[in-house]
Amino acid sequence: MTFPFAKEYPDTPYPGYWEGVTSTIDWCEENYVVTPYIAEAMNTISNAVFILLAIFAMQSAYRNNFEVRFVLISFGFMLVGVGSWLFHMTLKYEFQLLDELPMIYATCVPLWSIFSEGKSYGQSVAVGTAVAFGANLLTAVYLYFKDPTIHQVAYAIMNVLIVYVSYGLAQKYATNQKRKSDLFKVMVQGIVIFLSGYLLWNMDVHLCKSWISLRRSIGMPYGFFFELHAWWHILTGTGVYFYVVYLEYLRVMILGKEKDYVLVHHFFFLPELKLKSKPTSLVDAVDVKKSK
Repeated sequence: MTFPFAKEYPDTPYPGYWEGVTSTIDWCEENYVVTPYIAEAMNTISNAVFILLAIFAMQSAYRNNFEVRFVLISFGFMLVGVGSWLFHMTLKYEFQLLDELPMIYATCVPLWSIFSEGKSYGQSVAVGTAVAFGANLLTAVYLYFKDPTIHQVAYAIMNVLIVYVSYGLAQKYATNQKRKSDLFKVMVQGIVIFLSGYLLWNMDVHLCKSWISLRRSIGMPYGFFFELHAWWHILTGTGVYFYVVYLEYLRVMILGKEKDYVLVHHFFFLPELKLKSKPTSLVDAVDVKKSK
């Protein structure tokens, strides 16, 4: 099968700048077939979506007076993108940890936030302590056994808990039907996008030989579109961004400040919760709610 301007994949990889693989996982993308300086080129570059969306989310949280927790959530996921970039570029174990462990730590912030809703200050501190203890215990267990399945299962459980508890909070606090509809659209879109990435991730893992054969048959750059782990980065990064917006929207509803905000979509697709004006920040709203 010949495509215009297609370039054949090399029969042997380039000599790798980062030398031997020390990570416990080596993904389906062939190593050093695009450049000697990047082990898995598409798996590396695709993290740019993760990083850019996280930066945009941080800027949005700051511009629209959201609490520090939302800046931290987005910053944490930006670190995931940076760690993943370094991991796939080098396939070194230390960068694998910089990819995987921040996924757990970044998810701890929304986990604490969701489980702290409606709690007193002391209870909120207790929740934070329990979450931090769990994250440190998981880190110790993972570093001891070095089994990626431990990380993957723990990450999945944390996200299921966040979705389940936040859905219950949304049912309780989202009273305006139009805003409730907008809220659930953002949530469902985020989940569908994330799960689509998860599906492609599994297809990449379990049908690797078929994808390599297909990519080699059509050549570069056309084969790049069938690097399914790269699509996992793009889709999960986008899905996480959607869910951050969902959590922001849920938070303003819990604080009774939803009338101060409007949900807009950039490029008819990408949501952002924007402050209509700047009367009070969410931090002020928390103080008002506590004083009642």
